[in-house]
Amino acid sequence: MEVPKKLVTTVSGCADDALAGLVACNPGLRLLQGHRVVLRDDLSAIRGRVALLSGGGSGHEPAHAGYVGKGMLTGVVAGAVFASPSVGSVLAAIRAVAQAGAAGILLIVKNYTGDRLNFGMALERARAEGADVRMVVVGDDCAFATPGKAGRRGICGSVLIHKVAGALAEAGASLDEIEKKVIAAAKVMGTLGLSLSPCSIPGSKPSFQLAEDEMELGLGIHGEAGVRRMKVLPADKAVETMLKHMTDPSNASHLSLTPGSSVVLVVNNLGGLSCLELGIVAGAAVRCLENRGIRIARALVGSFMTALEMAGVSLTLMLVDEELVRLIDAKTTAMAWPNIVTGPATTRREEVPAPREAPRKLQDETGTGPGTARVQRVLQRVCSTLLDMQDKLNELDRGAGDGDCGHTHARAAQAIQAWMRSRPPPAAPSQLLSALADVLLEQMGGSSGVLYGLFLTAAAQSLRGRSDSPAWADAMDAGIEAMQRYGGAAPGDRTMLDSLFAAAQALHALRSPSADPLQVLAAAVQSAEAAAEATRHMEAGAGRASYIRSSRLEQPDPGAVAVAAVLGAVLQGLRDPLGTSQ
Repeated sequence: MEVPKKLVTTVSGCADDALAGLVACNPGLRLLQGHRVVLRDDLSAIRGRVALLSGGGSGHEPAHAGYVGKGMLTGVVAGAVFASPSVGSVLAAIRAVAQAGAAGILLIVKNYTGDRLNFGMALERARAEGADVRMVVVGDDCAFATPGKAGRRGICGSVLIHKVAGALAEAGASLDEIEKKVIAAAKVMGTLGLSLSPCSIPGSKPSFQLAEDEMELGLGIHGEAGVRRMKVLPADKAVETMLKHMTDPSNASHLSLTPGSSVVLVVNNLGGLSCLELGIVAGAAVRCLENRGIRIARALVGSFMTALEMAGVSLTLMLVDEELVRLIDAKTTAMAWPNIVTGPATTRREEVPAPREAPRKLQDETGTGPGTARVQRVLQRVCSTLLDMQDKLNELDRGAGDGDCGHTHARAAQAIQAWMRSRPPPAAPSQLLSALADVLLEQMGGSSGVLYGLFLTAAAQSLRGRSDSPAWADAMDAGIEAMQRYGGAAPGDRTMLDSLFAAAQALHALRSPSADPLQVLAAAVQSAEAAAEATRHMEAGAGRASYIRSSRLEQPDPGAVAVAAVLGAVLQGLRDPLGTSQ
């Protein structure tokens, strides 16, 4: 097992560097000289009010320094990564707020032996100096059915206690009142974690290992063992398992939830979970609680108390009444507290009605245009061509993209075929291209779908009321201009535009009164094929391939090849008067 990579300057200085970075970016925070302590910038504002101090080991960011601010903590004391802060630093923080005129000091401590000992020792020394200091120990872990002598661990629920205490202190509550109310709030709160991966202290190997198909329930925020390892579950099943464990009456650490209860829910990223996964878990948690008849008065989703890079999540529930909700809603300047619109969480929120699409006006086309049968013949030829070359386009795309160019064009072909089966395609050129744009924008997907949609929409506009040969040259130019305007590519950038531009130059011959349309189109197809082949030797200037070194681009651009093939299929379809070629 290797030591994981970390983006730190030095292993020994990472906790100090993290705090220095936080303070540098937040003008409301200050470091206490000589100590790993962060304090509010406006200490004079706490004169006559209760000061709140918390802290613990580093590695749980944004806890704890992210919760320093008006309406939350007055200061925090940080230890090294996953290590309790020193007695001397805790005492220095107590002295700093006492000398600022605090009317009592409350220490909010997570239930870990080192934190209890060091904060407790500092409290005793501060009391000997005459300070009015109290300590509340938070233990909100619901993992263990029979907690040992050490009791329940303090984890993410501590952040809610910071918020409740901070709102009370800002409102001018006494030390007695704050202590009483936060102790009561801590008793109606529970948290449970679930992890897909371990974490590792900078410079060290992971503290444990999980198999690729395993997840661990109930582990601590330092990587301490949980209560059960199990096979990886879908998010909704994982959330159900967590909530069932948290509320199981046979579990001595459980939180009693009954239908009609009102809770604050915290969905906490343990550090390495993607925001996408976190949103899925949050939705599942709200849904599961609603199904139990629980009202989610507030839902907080984000990174509140992490375990370095651990890919996992914890759920915290606090039973609340109107007063607790008001305290949770109270304003704070703490940078890590989410600035959210106050209100309950629910999966039953009414959706905004979809806008009504205005009925399309039938366009008065003066030109005759190709007949419907001819349009069908040409489109069938295009579709069969794209389906036949699906594997080839995918192979060309693997060198410069994600290998799905063939799939994307095949999806377009299948969508066009389904559209033709559902209704006869319009014969008028403008209506035909506009309808094809709608199909591709809806069904093709990827950047290609949007680019084809842009091209066809602009070309359709240019063809409105026209079907003469010069109109097709104008339509080609209009489509290319739209693609360049929004796509950013230019001829020579190794994209589908290279083939289109080459064909457009040849199609300008349609503006000559004596031009033979099929001969001009044949020349355009040859130009497009030559341009597609020439992309083999180009350096990509746009699109996904532009991020690849040119030495690795040994094949022609798949988009340019596809465009040339589409034009060739159009030519073949127009040359086949009986529609016998497939």
